[in-house]
Amino acid sequence: MENKTGKYIKYAFGEIILVVIGILIALQINNWNENRKDRIKEQVVLKQLQEDYQENLMQLEEKMTTRDKIIFSAIKLLKAFDQPNEVAHDSLVKNLANAFHDPTYDPIQNDLTSSSNLILIRNKRLKRLLSNWSSDVAGVIEIEVNWSKTVNEEFAFILAELGLGRDVSNSFMNDSKHLWLLDKNEDSYKIEIGTSKLSAPLDEILTSRKLEGLLGNAITLNKAANLQSEALHNRIQEILDLIDAEIKD
Repeated sequence: MENKTGKYIKYAFGEIILVVIGILIALQINNWNENRKDRIKEQVVLKQLQEDYQENLMQLEEKMTTRDKIIFSAIKLLKAFDQPNEVAHDSLVKNLANAFHDPTYDPIQNDLTSSSNLILIRNKRLKRLLSNWSSDVAGVIEIEVNWSKTVNEEFAFILAELGLGRDVSNSFMNDSKHLWLLDKNEDSYKIEIGTSKLSAPLDEILTSRKLEGLLGNAITLNKAANLQSEALHNRIQEILDLIDAEIKD
């Protein structure tokens, strides 16, 4: 009787072990399947992020190029203040039109960096950079807002005061490069509005303290924005490099 009981206990214990092993195997298979699904989702997220950040990088470079043109034109205009006898009216107007730009960085916004998607990304450095993206962009936008406000509230007023509003607007639309156009067709933006007969003489324009001060601001603010943009450019490039390393062809 004791032998039968012992055999029964051993048999039952063996059955329990087999059930436990079966459960563990099932859990392992389930975990494997879930991990496989997560890796597939991760690849989808990474490829979309790659596309978005390539676009963000391209747009940032366009804004930086536009700011360089603003700085270059502002420097030329300040030199005109120093040497007014060597300045032609048309050249002055074109440089003012180039300085009239107010590039604003507007990167692609999506939900790919939400917490649920970030969990899928295994690379810790990449996950951290994506988490900090909004605050990194804010540093550039903060300076841009200051310059945009200056252009729209002060620059336009000074140009109108000097009778240059129409001339500069005409040059802005027909002579300046507009990298921000989505279709890249600059001819679509052109419209001839003519020049004014009411503009102030050169000696009055080139003795305007308000204009001279604003041109100084154009240089300092856009240079600061580009320094911030260079740092952001490096961040985007690092993000893209990390994404490239994680994407499986």
